[in-house]
Amino acid sequence: MVDIYWLDKTLRILTMTQAKLLENLKSYCGDKFSFSTAKNYFWSPKDLTVYYQEDDLSEVGLWTLLHEVCHGLLQHKTYESDFELVLLEVGAWERAEKLVTDFGLKIDQDHVQDCLDSYRDWQYKRSLCPRCDLGGIQIDQKTYKCLFCGDTWNVSAARFCRPYRRKALK
Repeated sequence: MVDIYWLDKTLRILTMTQAKLLENLKSYCGDKFSFSTAKNYFWSPKDLTVYYQEDDLSEVGLWTLLHEVCHGLLQHKTYESDFELVLLEVGAWERAEKLVTDFGLKIDQDHVQDCLDSYRDWQYKRSLCPRCDLGGIQIDQKTYKCLFCGDTWNVSAARFCRPYRRKALK
């Protein structure tokens, strides 16, 4: 089966369907983890499940599914710092680059860098001091300290939210 769709005003022919990729991934991964449909793509180390969007038939959807599978293959669990999260994301994309050749696919490097840029931008915004707008260092998962004015602030533990910064109570 061949799916045809538009990406960036360019006609693309998709030779691998999501159903076929899922079948291949399930065979490749064995019983290491399971797959389940959801509204978003993500890896859950708690349930050892890769969640994916069943109705996403795009090439980007295939890349994202591979990326989330790689979090599972690399046994990614939790992270202690924003920097560690970025490293986990880099690792999953690097592993996906190796895995795609087994399935006859190729991941667009611009897409990978766009995804990683979103994490790097998120990390940078969280690290800016709300008092002097200069860079800080992360003290723990929710707290940063300014290298310049010494102020501290808290950030949300959530990864998928606007990077709010609130002055830490002393």
